[in-house]
Amino acid sequence: MMATAVSANRLELLQIADAVAREKSIDKDIVIEAMEEAIQKAARSRYGAENEIRAQIDKTNGDIRLFRVLEVVEEVEEPAVQISLVEARLDKPDAAVGDYLASSLPPMDFGRIAAQTAKQVIVQKVRDAERQRQYDDYKDRVNETVTGVVKRVEYGNVIVDLGKAEAIMRRDQVIPREHIRQNERIRGIIYDVRRENRGPQIFMSRTKPDFMAALFSQEVPEIYDGIIQIKSVARDPGSRAKIAVVSNDASIDPVGACVGMRGSRVQAVVNELQGEKIDIIPWSEDVATFIVNALQPADVSKVVLDEERSRVEVVVPDDQLSLAIGRRGQNVRLASQLTGWTIDIMTEAEESERRQEEFMAQSQRFMDALDVDDTLAHLLVAEGFTELEEIAYVEAEELLAVEGFDDGLVEELQRRATDVLEAEARAADEKRIELGVSDDLADMEGLTPSMLVALGEADIKTLEDFSYCAADELTSKEDGILKDFGLEEQEASDMIMSGRVALGWISAEEAFGSGEDAETEAAPEEGEALAATEAAAEESVSPEA
Repeated sequence: MMATAVSANRLELLQIADAVAREKSIDKDIVIEAMEEAIQKAARSRYGAENEIRAQIDKTNGDIRLFRVLEVVEEVEEPAVQISLVEARLDKPDAAVGDYLASSLPPMDFGRIAAQTAKQVIVQKVRDAERQRQYDDYKDRVNETVTGVVKRVEYGNVIVDLGKAEAIMRRDQVIPREHIRQNERIRGIIYDVRRENRGPQIFMSRTKPDFMAALFSQEVPEIYDGIIQIKSVARDPGSRAKIAVVSNDASIDPVGACVGMRGSRVQAVVNELQGEKIDIIPWSEDVATFIVNALQPADVSKVVLDEERSRVEVVVPDDQLSLAIGRRGQNVRLASQLTGWTIDIMTEAEESERRQEEFMAQSQRFMDALDVDDTLAHLLVAEGFTELEEIAYVEAEELLAVEGFDDGLVEELQRRATDVLEAEARAADEKRIELGVSDDLADMEGLTPSMLVALGEADIKTLEDFSYCAADELTSKEDGILKDFGLEEQEASDMIMSGRVALGWISAEEAFGSGEDAETEAAPEEGEALAATEAAAEESVSPEA
């Protein structure tokens, strides 16, 4: 067809351009531009490839005009594409250096080879325009549900015809055990569109959580209207899924609305997902309540949250353990994905055993340190005392409140606890000196001798070393240097800032704010503070250094 395009009469040329533009859904100007480029290439093969030739197609009548273009220069170096200023002014008196002169060339007949070359140029140009159009059409449709026809299945990958483009559904994006046949209609969600050399690649999925959320949005009008909101989705494709929903209207039950009359709405989604079981969970602002809901159908006895590490310890009755964990850990895994928390499950018997071990360990600590019998140690732990510091520095009245304790016993317990702590502090201070931790760091308020030993073992031995630290380096639950001392991140940040102030790197106002704002103003971001610190440190170096 394209070979005909370059040898056709003038009217046919415009008709072909119009037909190709409609067929490929691209701009007619792009097709005409491709034809002009093809004619130029064919003309260069006729008149010489060294010449600069331009072709122009009149968009009203189809006339083809050829021009040879020459650049006006002072001194000609390439005669095929340049003309001297003197010669140019013979044809155009006002010509100037840098102008271009176009001279008409006679029309030419295209031979078979030239026509074939022109056809290839036009086909390539049209194909490029079609690819660009496909990319422009789909680049903004990520997370949109589309329906297409299965064109073919290759090694588990499904090629889907979307009408004006093709999408690929990789084998890991197909629901397991789903049998897909050629020419059947299939729904999926577009999760990525990439521009590649071979054309735009549109990636579809039926396993993404967003696909299930989109299906619910189509089946439940309240979700589409925004009355009910999907908070999160977790899926084990083809097997089981959990979806958390909340209603913005107190009069509408979000779970009931998603289930529908006799389960009609949720059943439509289940059918589309090849029988995938779906648990619809009511979302709650209270994390503990949400986690309990997410672990349905298992009953939960107790929830203990560790917000800093986003971990939660869940205690269930002994007979509910297998239900809470699910087959191959499926239930707890989906609940963890749904809530965003790492969930550790234990039975009431396991929790009781662990607490007993902790109770005995704390009691043994008191027995060894205070030289008391097990009855007295058990009594202290039962009353909530867990550390020697609590016994040594607590008000005597609190100890006297323990049944059977008198003034003499309380005084002796506090004396023994103080003696042990002082001995430990002396030993730690000796260890600190042995490690080479400087006195200026030891004078930092809030750092105990044991903390100083931990810093020294981590090669942080001076106030300057400490001031270069970030708060999470000290307090991280995973690998923080001071993770065993119960130090809060804000406390660590304040101490680091105090060190920087003491070294003169920044002022107290820059570190903590001034006036009434000092109590409420947050410390600078770690990155900004460190940059300011380094700059100030460089300025403070003497010329002699």
